Amino acid sequence: MTIEEVKSVKQIPTNLSPLLIAMWHDYHGNWEASHQLAQDVSTRDGSWVHAYLHRKEGDRSNAQYWYHQAGKQMPVYSLEKEWEEITEALLKN
Repeated sequence: MTIEEVKSVKQIPTNLSPLLIAMWHDYHGNWEASHQLAQDVSTRDGSWVHAYLHRKEGDRSNAQYWYHQAGKQMPVYSLEKEWEEITEALLKN
């Protein structure tokens, strides 16, 4: 699957990992479902998605904690660019 396919599919893509499904939910406006999935994945990638979601929510201190758990710095670029960066990385896994 490509980023464009993740963006364009209208129903939850069941053939993807939980983190990619979380990113799908986020792209389609369901932050709560995305957060629920991300917080249940105890990996660096799960922490990265979790961090991104808290950054998007505006909770920078919580986001900073999760970026640290992911071994990443909080980006200074757009949320849209980070969404694509995360999704691209997850699609390669």
